[in-house]
Amino acid sequence: MKLRRVNGNGALKSSPSWLEGLNPVIDRRDFLKAASIGGLGIAATMAPPLTREIEAQEKGAPQPPKLEQYKTICTKCAVGCGFIGEVQNNVWVSQEPWFDHPINQGSLCAKGAAARSGVISEKRLRYPMKLEGGKWKRITWDQAMSEISAKLLEIRKKDGPDALHINFSAHQSNENGYAIRKWGAMWGTNNCDFQARI
Repeated sequence: MKLRRVNGNGALKSSPSWLEGLNPVIDRRDFLKAASIGGLGIAATMAPPLTREIEAQEKGAPQPPKLEQYKTICTKCAVGCGFIGEVQNNVWVSQEPWFDHPINQGSLCAKGAAARSGVISEKRLRYPMKLEGGKWKRITWDQAMSEISAKLLEIRKKDGPDALHINFSAHQSNENGYAIRKWGAMWGTNNCDFQARI
């Protein structure tokens, strides 16, 4: 085989003399085509036959779990990006990009990409905790609400409603932010903001 190589001047250089007697001249493009076809042929002969897959399906091989897909809107800020939530047995198991969505076209920010972790994280707080003597202790919801509301009323009575600043998170949904702002107005203060503006 004799490979032709072009040097820096554009002239053809011949391959080494020890290759000249092996085959007729073949250029690089033809060599790559032949090598590709040969590689595909080898890969096809080594692949498992399709009949095995068909037999496995007929024997009742385990099928992958059925996932229901729901197109939804991310609630982590006011932009309204879309993603597809995948649910199995009424449990949110994964999420996929929604490429046809007009706002984000399949991309998500860090908050949207981590939307599922807010639901399934092992670090998620599921009940009220109180720090007593340097250690966290689990308390009931009734106890937590009673102690917090008593402390808030004490602060309001002593220093007025503007002594309270309500700082909520942009990681919460728009609806949560709206409810918190309405609660602040009911309390009598306009000191409500969230960390994205601060």
